[in-house]
Amino acid sequence: MSNISSPDRPASPHPAAADDLVIAGKAFRSRFILGSGKFSLDLMRAVIENAGTEIVTLALRRVSVGGPGNILDHIPPGITLLPNTSGARTADEAIRIARLGRELTGSPFVKIEVVPDARYLLPDNGETVRAIEVLAREGFAALPYMHPDLVAARAMREAGAAAIMPLAAPIGSNRGLTTREFIRILVEEIDLPIIVDAGIGRPSEACEAMEMGVAAIMANTAVATAGNVAVMARAFGAAVEAGRLAWRAGLGRRLDAGAEASSPLTGFLRD
Repeated sequence: MSNISSPDRPASPHPAAADDLVIAGKAFRSRFILGSGKFSLDLMRAVIENAGTEIVTLALRRVSVGGPGNILDHIPPGITLLPNTSGARTADEAIRIARLGRELTGSPFVKIEVVPDARYLLPDNGETVRAIEVLAREGFAALPYMHPDLVAARAMREAGAAAIMPLAAPIGSNRGLTTREFIRILVEEIDLPIIVDAGIGRPSEACEAMEMGVAAIMANTAVATAGNVAVMARAFGAAVEAGRLAWRAGLGRRLDAGAEASSPLTGFLRD
């Protein structure tokens, strides 16, 4: 994609020739990550293809190697698998699930979820840091699901996280970007990909998050509960791309008061 500029229009503030998402040294063209937990297996391939995604998360309970209903049989070749530790309530449980996930899928990537709270499904940031420390030493590319907190994010980075995945709102709520100001701080302060995870309910919200400079968006419920899931997957993919393009271009300035004419106010009618 060329960077259009002119003498009176500055070049894009983010003019990367190749604008890939890079996680643990692996490059991806798409910045939309698709969760797979709520899709029927018959729709899986169509949803992935419509989304244009290259990364799909999966819970190990849906992996049945050699048996019926194995989700791996419905994911197209070339897709990077991101097993999660769904169901883990402690760091030790997350570590065990992550190791099993690598055995079953061969993927070095893992989305760490440590959720002791069954009602609100909020992550335990402290236990998550403990899990990262162990798994990073074992060669995993650890992507922790976390409550957006700068101190915790710094600890996760120091523990060896490959990216940070702050929640936008509680899992499955579709309430939108309720933690935007805290996510904005992470974007400014953490030199790892910030991937917004959980709570994004509409493509417009995904676009807004990308305009803030986050690296990627992950969605599951917003797509899976749509009237037409394949079309909604495409809408999310397009929204993520549009938000990224807007961030690269540099958003126009905002006036907090007053107005400014978009065309010159001349006196030609009086001439």
